[in-house]
Amino acid sequence: MTTIKNDANWWKTATIYQIYPKSFCDSGSKGTGDIKGIISKLDYLKLLGIDAIWLTPVYQSPMIDNGYDISDYYAINPQFGSMADFDELLAQAHQRGIRIIMDIVVNHTSTEHHWFQSALGDKSSPYRDYYIWKDPVDGGIPNNWQSKFGGSAWELDQQTGQYFLHLFAKEQADLNWENPKVRQEVKDVISFWAEKGVDGFRLDVINLISKQQDFPNDDIGDGRRFYTDGPRVHEFLQEISSAVFQKYGSVTVGEMSSTTLEHCQQYSSLDNKELSMVFNFHHLKVDYPNGEKWTKAPFDFQQLKQIFNHWQTGLNGKGWGALFWCNHDQPRVVSRLGDDKQYRVESAKMLAASVHMMQGTPYIYQGEEIGMTNPGYQSIEQYRDVESTNMYDIMVNQQGVSHEDMIAILAQKSRDNSRTPMQWNNEAFAGFSQAQPWLEVAENYPQVNADKAVADPNSVFYFYQRLIQLRKEIEVITTGDYQDLYPEHNSVFGYKRQSESQVLICLNNYYGKETECLLPSEFDVSKAKYVLGNYADLTESVSQHQVLRPYETRIILLQD
Repeated sequence: MTTIKNDANWWKTATIYQIYPKSFCDSGSKGTGDIKGIISKLDYLKLLGIDAIWLTPVYQSPMIDNGYDISDYYAINPQFGSMADFDELLAQAHQRGIRIIMDIVVNHTSTEHHWFQSALGDKSSPYRDYYIWKDPVDGGIPNNWQSKFGGSAWELDQQTGQYFLHLFAKEQADLNWENPKVRQEVKDVISFWAEKGVDGFRLDVINLISKQQDFPNDDIGDGRRFYTDGPRVHEFLQEISSAVFQKYGSVTVGEMSSTTLEHCQQYSSLDNKELSMVFNFHHLKVDYPNGEKWTKAPFDFQQLKQIFNHWQTGLNGKGWGALFWCNHDQPRVVSRLGDDKQYRVESAKMLAASVHMMQGTPYIYQGEEIGMTNPGYQSIEQYRDVESTNMYDIMVNQQGVSHEDMIAILAQKSRDNSRTPMQWNNEAFAGFSQAQPWLEVAENYPQVNADKAVADPNSVFYFYQRLIQLRKEIEVITTGDYQDLYPEHNSVFGYKRQSESQVLICLNNYYGKETECLLPSEFDVSKAKYVLGNYADLTESVSQHQVLRPYETRIILLQD
C-alpha cells in the first residue's frame, strides 16, 4: 500500500480533479473508458498540478444510473477493469503525489445487491430490515412521495404485498439507516477501501439518509422536506466519522441535495466531527426560471452573485465548501455561462478564476481545463442519458413541445453535455478510443483538445495550472474573508478576499461587452500588482479605474 505523507488539512489548499471514467480514456477499443486509460493519463494530470482525483463509481453495478446503483461494494465493475487495475491506479497516482477520492453511494443500493435479493419476497430474511418497507395504505402506495427520477417513490414487492422506498430509480432501493446493522455495513465498506490506501470519499446524496419515521403525506411538495437533512442525519454522520473517517484521516466531501447553509455549517464544521466539506448546487439553478430546468433561458447574473455571497460569507470561519462549475450531471460551463464560440478561451478562463479565488476547495471536471463545450447534438438519437430521453418523450409526445424546441433545450440542459468523450487529440474519436465511443465526440475536437492545449502556453490548460499554483502561494485565498464589491453591477462579479497581511481582488466581466468599475477607495493601488489575467497585455501598474474587456478577469494582490 502506497500512501502520501499526511498533512491533516492538505485539502484546504488543494485542487481536485473529477474523472467520469466511462468518458475519460479507453485503453483499448471498447468505446468506453477504463481504469488503465486513467493510469495512462496520470502524467497529464501531474502537469496540470492537481492534488487529488475524485473517481465517480467504479464498483460492480448494473449501470441503471451510471454506477450510482451499486450491486457489490467490494468489487470493481469489469467494464472498468479489475481490482488489480485499481490497485495499480492507486500506486501510480500516489507515486506522483496524487491522492484518490472514491465516490461512495450509501443512501441506496442496486436492487441486484445480494442484501436486497435476499430481502425481496421474504419478510423473515436477515436483510429485510436493511431496506424501508411499508404496508399499503388504502390498498395502494404508503404515501405520495415522489422519486427524483419521476413517479412514485414506492415499488410493490408482489410476494409480500409490501412496498419498498426508492428516492431515485426503482432499481435503487433506499437503505434503512435506523438499523445499526446497516450503519456497521457502511463502516465496513469504507474501512475496506481506506485500508487499501484510498485517501478520501465523496458521499453521494448523503443528506438524504435519515427519513422522518412516520412517513407522512406531503400536501405541499414531493416529500423531500421529510427526508432532506433529516432528523438523525448529523448523528449518523458523526457516528461514521468517529468510527472510520477520523481513524484513517480520510478527506470527505458530502453531496448535499436541496440543503441549507445552516445544515452545511454543521456538516462541514471546522471541528471535523462530520465531513471535511460540502457540495451544494444552488448556484447551478440560476438558469432554471421559477425552478424549471427544462426550458431555454439565460442565467440570472444577480442571483448568481447573491448565492455566492450567501455561501462564502456563511461558511467563512464555520465550515468548508467545494468550489465548482461542472460535473457529470451539469452542462459545460463555458457553453452555459460563457461564450463557447467567439470568446471560448477568454470566458473559460474568466469563469475558472471567478470560482478558484473564493474560499473552499476547487474541483475541475475532466475537459473543463481545456475549455470543452457542449456538443450541440442535433437529433434525439445522439442522446444516451435516460433523463434526457425521458424528458423528450414527455415534453414532445405528451406536452406538445416541438421537436426543434426540445432539441434546443436538450443542447443547453442535458447531462450528456458533460459526458461526451474527453478530447485528447485531433485523431479519430479525439484519441479517446480506437473504436466508436459509447457517446458521440463533440465536433469541435480538432480545435479543442488536450494535445493542442498543452502545446499552447496561452491555453485554458495553463491558466488552470496557474490558478492551482496560486492557491498554494497566496495564503489569503485559503484563509481570507469574502466581500462582494459590486453587488449591483450588471456585468461585473468582483470580490475582495482579506486576511491580516494580504488583500486580493478578483474582477470578472461575465459578458461579451466592455465594462468598467472602480476599485475600493481604501485599496492602495500603489502597493498592488496584477497576479493573473486572461488578456496578455496587463500593465504593471494597477489603476483605481478598471476597464474590463469582454469576459475579462483580473486578479490583483496587495501585500503589506
